[in-house]
Amino acid sequence: MLNQTEIRQYVAPPNQLHGRVIAITGAGDGIGRALALAAARQGAQLVLIGRTVRRLESIHAEIAALGSAGGQAPEATIAPLDLEKALAGDYDQLAAAVLQRYGRLDGLVHNAALLGTIAPIEHADMLNWCRVLHVNLTAALALTQVLLPSLRASEDASVIFTTSSVGRRGRANWGAYAVSKFAVEGLNQVLADELSGNSLVRVNAVNPGATRTRMRRQAFPGEDAALLPEPASILGPYLWLLGPASRGVTGQSLDCQAPRPSPPPAAPA
Repeated sequence: MLNQTEIRQYVAPPNQLHGRVIAITGAGDGIGRALALAAARQGAQLVLIGRTVRRLESIHAEIAALGSAGGQAPEATIAPLDLEKALAGDYDQLAAAVLQRYGRLDGLVHNAALLGTIAPIEHADMLNWCRVLHVNLTAALALTQVLLPSLRASEDASVIFTTSSVGRRGRANWGAYAVSKFAVEGLNQVLADELSGNSLVRVNAVNPGATRTRMRRQAFPGEDAALLPEPASILGPYLWLLGPASRGVTGQSLDCQAPRPSPPPAAPA
């Protein structure tokens, strides 16, 4: 296995994901969008999952345009799914469509998340707390569960949960978001252990770090976004875990960026 620095700096060889079927949640924006484009350039077939159809259509068109230079355009499928409001039948329908169209799933990246309200636990709104825990944890579990038959049908499947530094060490005011990411770290370990030795599915977590995204601006509105890396520049660990070079690696929690000093906590809302 590569060391942490090598994984952070990993550059995927051309077409390393050729023919692989990869589903990404939150594919319409930020890191999900950047990863979808990078995977498409590597030859992957994409299942673009998100709640905003307009954004999914935009990334779908951008992926289709990759073939305009004379090469074959990567295949991408739009799969609208609102993780906050979806019912069991919506998950089942998506899983059935993936299995019917592709016969397998080689990668599943959980990128979608809600930040919620940054405030002391003492003032936590219970409705908001439940929304964040549901989208960031329960919905990710439900989607993984229904897609496991497709993942088991792959000869080399990779599940990636997106975590956070506040899911490893709690920080004041981060409330539901931090707790949800602590739980995601635990889910990563439990699922990896359950699938190890009885399947070809590996499970890992990735912490993107401070990145120039809409969620980051929401959390730190006074921060100079120009000082943060673009999503496309921090994808090394994601691409390494999705490709054959990381075969056999499971139950790990990796970082996209070297550790940096913690920013001051956002002012309570």
